[in-house]
Amino acid sequence: MSSRRYQVAVALVVVMAALVAVNGLALWGDRLALWVDDAMQLGTGLSAVVCGWLVARRVNGPQRWWRVLIAVGMFGWSCGQCIWSWYQLVENKGLPSPSLADVGYLSFPVFALPALFVLAKARRQRGTRPTQWTTHFGMAVVLDGLVVTGSLFILVWTAALGTVVQASAPDALAWAVAIAYPLSDLVVVVVAVLLVVFDRVERPYRANLLLLAAGIVALACSDSIFAYLVSIGAESMKPWSDAGFVLGPLLIAYALLAVPRENEREDTEPGGVDWLQLILPYLPVMAVTLVIASQLLFGEGPDWVEVSLSALVIFLVLARQLLSLLDNRLLLRRVYEGQRQLRYQAFHDPLTGLANRALFADRLDHAVADGSRRPLVLIFVDLDDFKEVNDRFGHAGGDALLHAVGQRLQDCVRSTGTVARLGGDEFAILLEGEPEAPQAVADRIRNALRRPFAVHGTLVNVRASMGVVVPDPSEPLISSDVLLGRADTSMYAGKRLGKDAVVVYRPTHDGPLDFPTVLRQAQGGIPIGFRLAYQPIVRLADEVPVAVEALARWTSPDGTRVPPESFVLAAEGAGLGAELDKLVLDLACLQITEAGLDLAVHVNIGASRLGTAALQESISSVVSRYRLAPGQLVVEITETVPVLDLDEGAKAIRRLQALGVRVALDDFGAGYSSLTYLHALPVDLVKLDRALTTGDRPERDAALCRSLVGLGNGLGLAVVAEGIETAEQTERITLAGCALAQGYRFGRPGPLPALRPRVSPLVPREV
Repeated sequence: MSSRRYQVAVALVVVMAALVAVNGLALWGDRLALWVDDAMQLGTGLSAVVCGWLVARRVNGPQRWWRVLIAVGMFGWSCGQCIWSWYQLVENKGLPSPSLADVGYLSFPVFALPALFVLAKARRQRGTRPTQWTTHFGMAVVLDGLVVTGSLFILVWTAALGTVVQASAPDALAWAVAIAYPLSDLVVVVVAVLLVVFDRVERPYRANLLLLAAGIVALACSDSIFAYLVSIGAESMKPWSDAGFVLGPLLIAYALLAVPRENEREDTEPGGVDWLQLILPYLPVMAVTLVIASQLLFGEGPDWVEVSLSALVIFLVLARQLLSLLDNRLLLRRVYEGQRQLRYQAFHDPLTGLANRALFADRLDHAVADGSRRPLVLIFVDLDDFKEVNDRFGHAGGDALLHAVGQRLQDCVRSTGTVARLGGDEFAILLEGEPEAPQAVADRIRNALRRPFAVHGTLVNVRASMGVVVPDPSEPLISSDVLLGRADTSMYAGKRLGKDAVVVYRPTHDGPLDFPTVLRQAQGGIPIGFRLAYQPIVRLADEVPVAVEALARWTSPDGTRVPPESFVLAAEGAGLGAELDKLVLDLACLQITEAGLDLAVHVNIGASRLGTAALQESISSVVSRYRLAPGQLVVEITETVPVLDLDEGAKAIRRLQALGVRVALDDFGAGYSSLTYLHALPVDLVKLDRALTTGDRPERDAALCRSLVGLGNGLGLAVVAEGIETAEQTERITLAGCALAQGYRFGRPGPLPALRPRVSPLVPREV
């Protein structure tokens, strides 16, 4: 309804109300007042019929049918009004009942009740809860309905129904007709009020419901007055008492005319608090209170029906308020939980559940500002080549890997530490009061990450570059941003060193040198910071060393100990792998000769260079230069790198054996086609991968170890078990038939002089 039409409608209601009031004064006589009163009633009733019929022709579906039902009901009511006017004006009879007029009047609630249900069912919000939904909404609906019903029944009983029931009627039909008015009106009014209270009609169509409910209530009020007058034998009904019969049909006509515009149909969101919806259930209670108070004030106390129903209504109101208190308490709890969840989401990474950048920065700020100056370690972790995981498994696989990495990092940190995901594949770790050295903590983290991760059923190896910062307590005015910057710089320095590196920040004026640069600058000599460490290979029978393996070690110019995997890969990537092999080979043979130890020395070489002339020339040169005994030099070929041409590889091995050099297959059981290698390559010994001896399934590992040792012995090959760290592992490989072993249990990598006290001068060269 437009604004102008709304103003006209309000003005018309005001005018009609004024006419009813003036006509009630009967200034021109009672007879003329009756004619005017009946004319207004019939006119508004027929206007409602016409409005309903005209609008029903323009709408479809339920919006047509509820209007048709109301129009039919108002037509019956208007027919009753015509009959009533005939009795009153033509035949000059007063208040005849029962009569055909009662049939017409009582037909309205018969059609109005289903019309209300059609309107509610057609425009009910489907798929969503009502706007005032609470935990106890169902119980609240029942209680509010009972409160409204009970209160209205008390009002109807007080106004008319009680008098009608207690009055004596000429016959049963007259009594039934008299009581039918308040009872039918009570049912229709209760349904209309409950539909308004419980918001069962969408917002654009609430105007129809409110106007229709107001018209029904107006008719019910005049019906109750009529029933009361009939019960007491009154001969006439004053125009003021008929106000509901005039204004009610007019309001119903407006309800039939109101058709929302299309843009109003889409506006289903509540615009604010619906005070009418909140107050309406308690308006009948207030009316009951006023009625009973007036009865007590004027000496006419309420009867037993009013007292009983009033007590029931009070109990229902108290129960309803109790439900409201419970709902408010639950609502406050939900608000608190929602706020707590929002705080958690604001300070935690949604993928890993770790702290996010904001929370990490806050904790780092507090740690830096802590007056106690507890030992503080900051570690910046960046996964190497993470893009390859995303390219291979998609972003879902990458997310799964990041979540698993976050959990492992969390497991490596004490409860006082903080692990955060800063974004992408970057993590940060804050340790306060950590008793271990920073390098040891970083090594523990790196070892944890080296265990393969399962991504979509495939094992994926993860490497990470880490930057470590230990603030100097004497350094003034240091900030968390400075520490993060240093950690980030150290991490990228590790990536330049070849990735999978741990770089501890140390102030320096020069940028960090990478290993390929240092190797080139050495020009065939020993690079700065480069050395060899030797790990013994022992005979299990008496745990006496019978050989050593030369392991490359490098410390960068800024003091960072770079892991072999990092600088070796960096050298390979720079095309300096052959230079590195030559350096290690020459240095290992020189040092074993200078030490005067009659031990075999194992040197690792790249499998891709096995058949090259340069490698064969280098090996021939060192054997001749250092006068190595036959079998004293053992070349290890790692099985984790494939030998592309097995035939050429076999020929190259035979050429090395002709020089008195033995060949070992390293990391056996962890790489490419182990049995194929044993069949095609004429190696002298095999070294079992540490995964076969340090796994978490001892019985299965023992069975595999026995099989491989038996296979090696059957082929006449010496077998060395790598990675032995405990007495249990030693016992396991001994029972498997293995005679040689290598691992921390028998000695960590170190300089050759440290081995001299353990070496027997009469040890035969077995490996």
